[in-house]
Amino acid sequence: MRDPIPAPTLLVNFTKPVAEQWGLPTLPYHVHEILLGFAWYHFVLYVLSPALSKLLVPQPYNTFNKHTQLNWDIHWVSMIQALFINTAALYVIFADQQRKEMDWKGRLWGYTPASGMVQGFAAGYFLWDLQISSQYIALSGVSALLHAIGALAVTCIGFRPFGNYYGLSFVLYELSTPFLNIHWFCDKLGRTGSSLQLYNGVALLVTFFLCRIVWGTYQSFLIYSDIYKAFTAFRANDVMMSDLDDGKCIGNASGVGVGGTDSCDMGELPTWLVTIYLVGNTALWLLNAFWFTQMIKAVRKRFVPQEKANGNAKKAQ
Repeated sequence: MRDPIPAPTLLVNFTKPVAEQWGLPTLPYHVHEILLGFAWYHFVLYVLSPALSKLLVPQPYNTFNKHTQLNWDIHWVSMIQALFINTAALYVIFADQQRKEMDWKGRLWGYTPASGMVQGFAAGYFLWDLQISSQYIALSGVSALLHAIGALAVTCIGFRPFGNYYGLSFVLYELSTPFLNIHWFCDKLGRTGSSLQLYNGVALLVTFFLCRIVWGTYQSFLIYSDIYKAFTAFRANDVMMSDLDDGKCIGNASGVGVGGTDSCDMGELPTWLVTIYLVGNTALWLLNAFWFTQMIKAVRKRFVPQEKANGNAKKAQ
């Protein structure tokens, strides 16, 4: 499936030498999407969100201190990004026939231009997130910085290409993000404990658990299994380039091989690559599990009377 936003030839040629040096052959075809995403999210943070907030909710926004205003604008970036990237990922997952036909080799080394587009915009956001988390670490916290580092590392590895198939699956983590932002907005708009926040809190916990814990665990199991198959196949020396289906693994904007042929390149599986991917993916899963427990505490704090919660805690002891 083609990338709906073709890469400028000049930018592809300019970035190709560096990308090849870094071992990221599909990166030049999506640098424009990384840059577009990075610039767009800065525009939302510093221009669009402040302007619309002052127009639509002037009373609360203008009374916020600078710390809260910045946090408000960051949450709007997160909201817009989640709505966009989820829509794009779901569209490619359902519409990209090449992706559907991939076997375990395709799932590890496969690439289609459309999936690369989603990956490019995701990388642009995580690059933005890395900068903001580092710049405002007192606001975002260390866990947000670690999340940005791990997510950007795993996403960029997809440009080798490696794990590009699973990159779209892990993007669906963001299906819970809009509910998280609505929960936060309710607090800032004086709707703490309201019916809206209650129903949204239930939706948040359900989607977070299903998308990040259940779906995330399942997808992690699948990619760990595929990696194990790859190591086993290499040891048995029974995986040949001719075993791969032509045209299903790697394609540039024209739908042909990155190297200019129609054949697929399985590539290497170095220990450092697997280590970075597995450590990054596992760290993200652990962060999600930690955040889930914090969300449960936050929802209980708003809707369970403190006396009842303390009484239940004493009975449990």
